[in-house]
Amino acid sequence: MSRDYVLQPHRPAAELHIDYARELNPQQLAAVTAPPGPALVIAGAGSGKTRTLTYRVAYLLETGIPADRILLLTFTNKAAKEMMHRVSDLLGRPMPQLWGGTFHSIGNRILRRHADTLGFTRSFTILDREDANDLIKASLADAEIDVKAMHFPKAEVLADIFSMAANTERTVPALLEKSYDHFAELGPRIADVAARYVKRKRAANAMDFDDLLALWLRLMREHDDVRELYQRRFQFILVDEYQDTNALQGELIDLLAARHKNVTVVGDDAQSIYAWRGANYKNILEFPKRYAGAAVHKIETNYRSTPEILNVANAAIAANIHQFTKQLTPARKSGEKPALVVCGDGQQQAAFVAQRALELREQGRSLNEMAVLYRSHFHALELQLELTRRQIPFSITSGIRFFEQAHVKDVAAWLKFVVNPRDELSFRRLAQLLPGIGGKGAEKLWSAFGAECGARNVEWQTAPPVEEVNPDDPDWSVTEVPAPDPESRVQNPESAPRPRLAPLLQACARFAPKKSSVAWVQFVATISQLEAEPVRGDTAAMIELVLEAGYEDYLKETYANFKQRLEDLQQLGSFARQFKSLEEFLTQLALLTNVEAEDQQAAPEDDERLKLSTIHQAKGLEFGVVFVIMLCDGLFPSARALGEDGDLEGEEEERRLFYVAITRAKDELYLIAPESRMTGQAGFEMLLPSRFLNEIPDELVEEIKVSYGSLY
Repeated sequence: MSRDYVLQPHRPAAELHIDYARELNPQQLAAVTAPPGPALVIAGAGSGKTRTLTYRVAYLLETGIPADRILLLTFTNKAAKEMMHRVSDLLGRPMPQLWGGTFHSIGNRILRRHADTLGFTRSFTILDREDANDLIKASLADAEIDVKAMHFPKAEVLADIFSMAANTERTVPALLEKSYDHFAELGPRIADVAARYVKRKRAANAMDFDDLLALWLRLMREHDDVRELYQRRFQFILVDEYQDTNALQGELIDLLAARHKNVTVVGDDAQSIYAWRGANYKNILEFPKRYAGAAVHKIETNYRSTPEILNVANAAIAANIHQFTKQLTPARKSGEKPALVVCGDGQQQAAFVAQRALELREQGRSLNEMAVLYRSHFHALELQLELTRRQIPFSITSGIRFFEQAHVKDVAAWLKFVVNPRDELSFRRLAQLLPGIGGKGAEKLWSAFGAECGARNVEWQTAPPVEEVNPDDPDWSVTEVPAPDPESRVQNPESAPRPRLAPLLQACARFAPKKSSVAWVQFVATISQLEAEPVRGDTAAMIELVLEAGYEDYLKETYANFKQRLEDLQQLGSFARQFKSLEEFLTQLALLTNVEAEDQQAAPEDDERLKLSTIHQAKGLEFGVVFVIMLCDGLFPSARALGEDGDLEGEEEERRLFYVAITRAKDELYLIAPESRMTGQAGFEMLLPSRFLNEIPDELVEEIKVSYGSLY
């Protein structure tokens, strides 16, 4: 019979060099100097979360905990470096023995030491995204799957599926059923590709980014000696942004902390907004259940925003049932009351933001201190156009502006080619969307198309749309157009009927690869429909037709976030209705894109720019002035996020997203709700204010109704 005998380290009385009581407020101090044991620190927005975590590490070191017995886990390399640097500054010496870094970097460090246990060597390669995609493509080839021929998800989409399955600890079929239902029937085949991908990684002695967590967890679960080694080693574990941990990360923390229970997690459940990429908000909500007797510290003093903004923030999150209730209290003096701005439509909303931004700039506030936040990228369509018209410089946080996105450029290529059949770039882009056609194939088809036009003396001139023709009709042929007399063309440039584009393309079918023959017929049929009445000239109808004719299927196969991209394109059709013609729409599209590109190249990095950002990408940032736009039910909260049944979890995450948007503002906040918008069908759709606005008491905001002034 044996028993454990634990030697307690001899510690002289702690000699603290940092005056923690002076450096921290009472709530921060309580969390920093808490006794050993499990602790949950709920750090509200702008309350000094990083400061609290940094001082906690310093306090542990000053009280005698060896640096190599502390593990600090973060989500970004930037956060890890900042905290490690701050700890060194506080203590006046470097701390190389301190284990600090992202989950993935710590996973890599541990796996390097024990790779042989899992059948790898310690020199294993870490695959980047491109390498992983190449290996998945090889796995598809092994399985003899022609992605385009059978509408199978491409390697890039499979990579996202495999990643989400790993991080949520679901099987591939279960994940498909929940999040990729359009691929559910392909579950067994996709699971087979996943298994082949795993075998190829092992054969190549390689791990992808997700393996650094998944294999680390497997190591801890299946190998008692390794698990016990790290459980004994890490006497204190600290975790940043705990509300963003996923299933894998949550279990890793619990396993590591199982022996000593000295785990301090810091986060804000009210800012848990990443469920769509695998984060599990229940990790933070259920922490006290998993750790009996856990201390819960709330840090509620906000140093960022005015009292008036915090009043709105507190009201905005109050309706959530699943939360740790807290009340942000201000450290700053009183300021202006947030504004609830009611606009007629998206164009009026854009005009208000542009005019108000210029007014604030004239009052001395830099554009760099202002941000426009929105739920979805397409919400800023009218705003991007308005800012460009007024020559107000702006930047998109994502780095990719709406009109520069691949799916938007793809659909625009259909419209451009119908308007201007001489547009070689648009033709090549469309051709390469078809199976089996690459750059050389597209070039060959373009040459064939040009030769066909030349052989028949076809000249493309502006003319009314042609009647739709049936490409399956055996009598369907190209009407040769004689070369027009130069003088008559000058006198009446639109007198000659415009040649039909689709028959010319059909004549080029023999130059298309065999594997694209069916797709080429569909391509020609779609062109025929686009150039025919009543579709030609109705931009929204043309976009809808492109989607129905196969591009929606292409989105499903090509992008993991296809629903978001599909919504973008549907809204692009609605946006196009404000233009008198297809040509005007395409002109404005080109001007927007070119001005944006020129601005990015010409402007110095420190030049003033109004910031445009989705709320997800703005998390962690702060601005003097914040405009939150498109606060309408169905847009924010997003109907897609709520689901058909008005899912409570979805609604609560949307409300947390609203709370994050509000708490980005330091001095001024504008909550903007248009009353109508253009729809995919002709006409306007009346909009209801966001349900989140209705939850804010009237006395907390100043209502502003926008109208157009007289020109006289």
